[in-house]
Amino acid sequence: MTQQFDHPEVKIFEKIDTTIFPDATSASKWVAAEIANLIHARNQTGQNTVLGLATGSTPLQVYAELVRLHKTEGLSFRRVITFNLDEYYPMQPEELQSYVRFMNENLFDHIDIQPKNIHIPDGTLSKEKVFEYCRDFERMIDDAGGLDVQLLGIGRTGHIGFNEPGSLEKTRTRLVTLDDLTRSDAAPAFYGEEHVPRQAITMGVGTIMRAHRIYLMAWGNAKASVIRETVEGEISEYIPATYLQNHKHATVILDESAAVELTRRKTPWLVAPCTWTERMVKKAVTWLSLETNKPILKLTDEEYNQHGMSDILTEYGRAYHANIHIFNVVQHTITGWPGGKPDADDSKRPERAVPFPKRVLIFSPHPADDMVSMGGTLMRLVEHGHDVHIAYQTSGNIAVYDDEALRYADFVSQYENGSDLQDLYSALAAQMAARVPGDIDSPEMLQLKTNIRKAEARSACRYCGIRDENVHFLEMPFYETGKPRKNPLQDEDLELIRNLIQMVKPHQIYAAGGLSDPHGTHRICWDAIQTVLSELKEEPWMPDCYVWLYQGVWQDLDLSEMDMAVPLSPDERLKKRRAIFKHASQKDQPKYPGTISGEFWSAADEKTTQHAKNYDRLGLAEYDSIEGFTRWMVQ
Repeated sequence: MTQQFDHPEVKIFEKIDTTIFPDATSASKWVAAEIANLIHARNQTGQNTVLGLATGSTPLQVYAELVRLHKTEGLSFRRVITFNLDEYYPMQPEELQSYVRFMNENLFDHIDIQPKNIHIPDGTLSKEKVFEYCRDFERMIDDAGGLDVQLLGIGRTGHIGFNEPGSLEKTRTRLVTLDDLTRSDAAPAFYGEEHVPRQAITMGVGTIMRAHRIYLMAWGNAKASVIRETVEGEISEYIPATYLQNHKHATVILDESAAVELTRRKTPWLVAPCTWTERMVKKAVTWLSLETNKPILKLTDEEYNQHGMSDILTEYGRAYHANIHIFNVVQHTITGWPGGKPDADDSKRPERAVPFPKRVLIFSPHPADDMVSMGGTLMRLVEHGHDVHIAYQTSGNIAVYDDEALRYADFVSQYENGSDLQDLYSALAAQMAARVPGDIDSPEMLQLKTNIRKAEARSACRYCGIRDENVHFLEMPFYETGKPRKNPLQDEDLELIRNLIQMVKPHQIYAAGGLSDPHGTHRICWDAIQTVLSELKEEPWMPDCYVWLYQGVWQDLDLSEMDMAVPLSPDERLKKRRAIFKHASQKDQPKYPGTISGEFWSAADEKTTQHAKNYDRLGLAEYDSIEGFTRWMVQ
């Protein structure tokens, strides 16, 4: 939404000062500027600045901006004292997942901070020394004058630091046991949940609350639900972040995706007058239908008035007329012909009848995303005779666990003429035996895992009827680090996308629009596509290219954002499930951001059947399941 709902009167449901930025980058720069201004002012008067710092993906861009300000504008950290929120226990400082290593690589190694001023909880201590160490950590904060600023992220359990549900408001720095959901979310960084430590040393809620200024940051749709509970819900020990409602100088900093569940974003008509665009009216009417559990065509004037939507009646005259209009708008999103139906009136369809058949290019961030999120539509496009290309943007190799890779190597090594493969199997087995949890894979192991993902993807594509020559493995360099944390996009990444689009000259592009994590692969892959499409917008074939975004299974798609709804039959949903099964290395294995658990096929079933149920609740035809898409306009 382009409207601004940031005035005090529209924040009436919010119990913590909350600021929403267009994206994580602009939000991070604002937070970094606040910190830099404080440091500069303190430096001018010869005073120290005491910072409480967080780790994880959320503060990365804040640290990058602080480094830039140091290198280009001379911001000095000589008088800055830092205390980090937490550290896994046990944890050696040189390990890949160590927060000592994280802070050095992302901030401390690039600025002029004095090593003696850096304090990070020590994950190497023996158990009997931890209690006294935590008391000393608190004393060091007090001796430094207290925390001037505390940076926070937030976990899906509502934890701040590692203060898990059940933490009390007066807790201090201590050793804690991690929640299962927290360990699940950390699994990718540790190459498996079994390698994630079960404990951590963390500042307590009481320690955090004593900071003079607190900034809690959250990016992405996956945090939207817990942010609403934190900002608008009741204070509860089961969502420790809600304690921040008691802090006089706490601010929640969000990007648009993390703010979608706040009242002023989800239902803005409840707090302020709206500009009633077509999209906004659709959003309000479909919400009212689901909220009242009544089909659209049965909504009344009284229900519009009771739910802050009387202005719609001013424009349409009566609920009857608004109902009819929005019912037709939603109905026209439904199509069994995602590539357009030939020789048909397409004036009320989401896709054009011509040209037919179309050249279709489906981008999949990892192998399997295409099948999981739009497998039914993909197979329908093939069935209807379109020229369908699949582009796997990354290898997805770090999502293959070691034992799975070794199983494949063991299988092929059994053949008599596989002496080289037997040597590879023996070498990989030896590497695994000597490996410390979290070690980076060897090049041989990474290549094997890449080949596994490629073979699985080709198998799924063949099952769906896609020709081998139409399956493209881009292996974008930003991803190929062998580590969960990826590199920034480079020209080489964009060139791969650009060359493929120029080669296919598609009439349709499908891309992943699930942007739960601003530092995740989906977002980076979409950024690359978006950048290239903007560059190519003057190409003569571009006006004839529609771009459709699909959502990952861990992200909800609001009905008002659904511009094309493709119904699937029970048999088609079963066939989609079988295509997902071709990605055998992913069965019951990797963890992804969001609120789902279980296998991909199960999550996909749940999402698509829920879409169908919601359409049924609106009063439309009842389908088995629906895959939904949002149209994106090249800018």
